[in-house]
Amino acid sequence: MRRITEEQAQALQSALKDKGQEAKVYIGMRYWYPFTEEAIARIKRDGIDRLVILPLYPHFSISTSGSSFRLLEQLWNEDPGLHHIDYTVIPSWFDRPGYLRAMADLIRQQIDRSPNPNDAHIFFSAHGVPLSYVEEAGDPYQREIEQCTELIMQTLDRPNRHTLAYQSRVGPVEWLKPYTEEAIEELAAEGVDNLLVVPISFVSEHIETLQEIDMEYREVAEEAGIEHFDRVPALNSHPIFIQDLADMVVDALNSPSLHLSEVMHPPTRTKMYPQERWEWGMTTTAEVWNGRVAMLGFIALIIELISGHGPLHLVGLL
Repeated sequence: MRRITEEQAQALQSALKDKGQEAKVYIGMRYWYPFTEEAIARIKRDGIDRLVILPLYPHFSISTSGSSFRLLEQLWNEDPGLHHIDYTVIPSWFDRPGYLRAMADLIRQQIDRSPNPNDAHIFFSAHGVPLSYVEEAGDPYQREIEQCTELIMQTLDRPNRHTLAYQSRVGPVEWLKPYTEEAIEELAAEGVDNLLVVPISFVSEHIETLQEIDMEYREVAEEAGIEHFDRVPALNSHPIFIQDLADMVVDALNSPSLHLSEVMHPPTRTKMYPQERWEWGMTTTAEVWNGRVAMLGFIALIIELISGHGPLHLVGLL
């Protein structure tokens, strides 16, 4: 994913140069290198005084773009050295004409490779969010995803049936439905045997496309009796998509600024998945570290069994 994101950044910088904008593009990731803090440090180092904050999430959610915006707001509040930067935020861009054309183009290319193009069922699979985000926190994510799906189908202008479902749920709460795996099984039961999956909320290839869709959901489909299972590639560096990103940046520079404080904040009661900071208890982060500690303990036990030396031998337990 990092390699593809770097390619996207390079392509965007080149597209901006073609439009007469001598711009620098910085990558800041929320949960992997280069982290957001590293990108901000480079922006300060380079003396940037005008900035467009462009999330690579087409659809706004309090847990994706919102999480990044809240971190940036915190960094801005804590560092007076950032206060001179004139910046603007782009909250979401799911209805941009270029984005819609690029998605339709990728679907069209893939569907035309199908043995029976008009019979292919177009299956949009979006990353899910907890239902409470929408019902309690007012997250616009579900509405934007549904609108985007319809706009893509209008742009595609094909007679194929389509379905929208949600993947990648975690945690002991209810998430947006229908769930992708259940929707696949239901379509198979209805007699659908030609399925074309579209990763609608992902703009680059990563584990949720390459493993979750290509491997796990393919297996679900095959076991349910679906004969043809194909996937539309993520946008990656699609030229129409990159050009639209460049147009977005130019439009943002010529529009009134939107500040981080104006971007939606969730109520404090909203539980984030994954959480934005360390929490004690049965959290995702805690489970990861519990697993690592358990693995280290298991390795230590094996070493002691092999070597015949260690604390368990000293107390007579081995």
